[in-house]
Amino acid sequence: MRLFVSVFALMVLSASLFGQDMTASEKPAFGQTFVPDQVVRASDINSFQVVGQADWQAQNGEIVARLAPDSRGSWLVLNRSYQDVGLHALFKCSPSAETGVLLRMQKTDRGMKGIFLALNKDEVAPYAVSIDAQGKITEREKLRYAGGIYYRLAPPKNDAQANARRAMPPRPATPANLPLARPNTDFRADDWNMVETFIELNVIRNFLNDGAEIGGAVDGDSATYEYGPIALYAGGSGEVRFKDIMVKDIAMRVNPAEKSSPRFNVQCISDMYYSWGADAADFNKDGIMDVVAGPYIYYGPDYTKHREIFPAIAVSPSKEFTRTHVQFTHDFNGDGWPDVLISPSGASVLINPKGESRRWKSYDILPAVQSEITDLVDIDKDGQPELVYAASGSLRYAKPDGADPTKPWKEFIISDKGYALAHGIGTGDINGDGRLDILNAYGWWEQPDQKTPETLWAYHPYAFGRYGNRGSNIGGTLMAVFDANGDGLNDVITNLNVHGFGLAWFEQVRDKAGAISFTRHMISDDYSTKSAGNVTFSQPHGATYADVDGDGIRDFIVGKRYFTHLDNMYDPDSYGAPVLYWYRTVRNPKAPGGAEFVPELIHNRSGAGSEVTAVDINKDGAIDIVTSTNRGTFIFWNTPAGSKPKKQPSRSE
Repeated sequence: MRLFVSVFALMVLSASLFGQDMTASEKPAFGQTFVPDQVVRASDINSFQVVGQADWQAQNGEIVARLAPDSRGSWLVLNRSYQDVGLHALFKCSPSAETGVLLRMQKTDRGMKGIFLALNKDEVAPYAVSIDAQGKITEREKLRYAGGIYYRLAPPKNDAQANARRAMPPRPATPANLPLARPNTDFRADDWNMVETFIELNVIRNFLNDGAEIGGAVDGDSATYEYGPIALYAGGSGEVRFKDIMVKDIAMRVNPAEKSSPRFNVQCISDMYYSWGADAADFNKDGIMDVVAGPYIYYGPDYTKHREIFPAIAVSPSKEFTRTHVQFTHDFNGDGWPDVLISPSGASVLINPKGESRRWKSYDILPAVQSEITDLVDIDKDGQPELVYAASGSLRYAKPDGADPTKPWKEFIISDKGYALAHGIGTGDINGDGRLDILNAYGWWEQPDQKTPETLWAYHPYAFGRYGNRGSNIGGTLMAVFDANGDGLNDVITNLNVHGFGLAWFEQVRDKAGAISFTRHMISDDYSTKSAGNVTFSQPHGATYADVDGDGIRDFIVGKRYFTHLDNMYDPDSYGAPVLYWYRTVRNPKAPGGAEFVPELIHNRSGAGSEVTAVDINKDGAIDIVTSTNRGTFIFWNTPAGSKPKKQPSRSE
């Protein structure tokens, strides 16, 4: 009898509840962060091996263990062996029962041994254990701490510096009027819990109820050589239940056959990892647009020649972050030559040397930028763009010195502390007064008529982001603001969590008194739900919006960053294909909210960094796309529509 079935037959075993905003007191939803190789069927329980005393049965699709009064513990051993493996399961314990999961189970002269994740109301922690022939755990040693974003292979036990936890800055006090709060991911006694666990090399990473990582380091032979089956544990008294058990061999990676849209021609102009951002301008004033990505300018029309504007040092995608998240171009000093702005963790302006064969001089204009995502847009419509960003816990924008833009820029603080986020910033006219408002995942701030550096803008709370799928933060990248359904009101389109899953558009609605609210319409979610066009991907870390198909309606462009942080299993579905999609905005009165977003693949081997740039590089009337990622720097050449291209609306319209 077969023990497993294809995941696609059971892809919707449990519905995701992430479509609802969540307060701290509400239960978290149970998503699914990877596509498993196999799903364990309870009906095949008789094919599994039982060690110890318990009555293991299949009941209504669940695996149930009822413990004998004199039981010393019992194990249900699945019969496929793994070394590096991911497991997703739901489990439920009666008040006096205990449970857990054993990985890399090995037979010994006295019974078994392996890496055990204890899952109990008093403790969720990984151990190295020995088990006797009757199923009793006779020895257990808690694993030393390991995990986080910085490595795949845990450092040696005696390397105290490498093993030290990196201190995180304290979070500011949470404002009382935020529209959502971190969910409670604690162990639920006598209720269903979800666990996802991944063991790779010598690191085990465990996530309870979509919560924070609980990690450990495996020392000795178990770290690199031993492998074995998975075993489910039941101990104490009472019963333990399991369901929705999914398994993935994470040692097997897949690079899909390269695909791209018929609409776009792909050009890789660099295969090195220098930057997560890129932009385009005519830097040498030859009438042809060039591309800047990190330390290099790539010169058109063929983009094979490139010049360094600051010291170019390629970084390792596995172990290092680039210093360049976002890049913008603008003639800041008004000399007719486009300059470059780079952010974060501060912000610097690099002044174009006007064709001279030398590196560009850099000037620090802001001491600190907290947000990974920034935007350069003319907020006050004075003809010069401002930088929109977050710093020291508050949302801000900064204006250049009109006489000397290389001097520190003047900061305008628009929110109290506690509203800043690392991810997700947008600008657009929400209330139709002709002024650009500023958004993040906590809502929108209404631009006042009179502005001073100390004038706080009126705050309108709304959850444009979402916790979940192990994402410790919320918010997207560049948030789109435009009229999606053609009703004359600007809507919001954004990814919900750059380190999780989810794309949505937020339909603006108004009551009879003109009060503004939003209705969320999901576009894409995690692997437990159906998404538009059956397109699902995690880590949507770069986005923008533009009229891709020339129909006069802006579309949403978004891509997945490959292992969003570094080369390990910390982020959900880290090694999923690094895809880049554009979602065509279709006004459809029969669709919820009057619009739908139809995905079309641009490329499946590059993804996005922190920024996606949409600009007509070759001036043929069609919007091209530029990205820079840990896979290199790319231009996606768009094919002009058959009819005369329509004028692209500006970001300020």
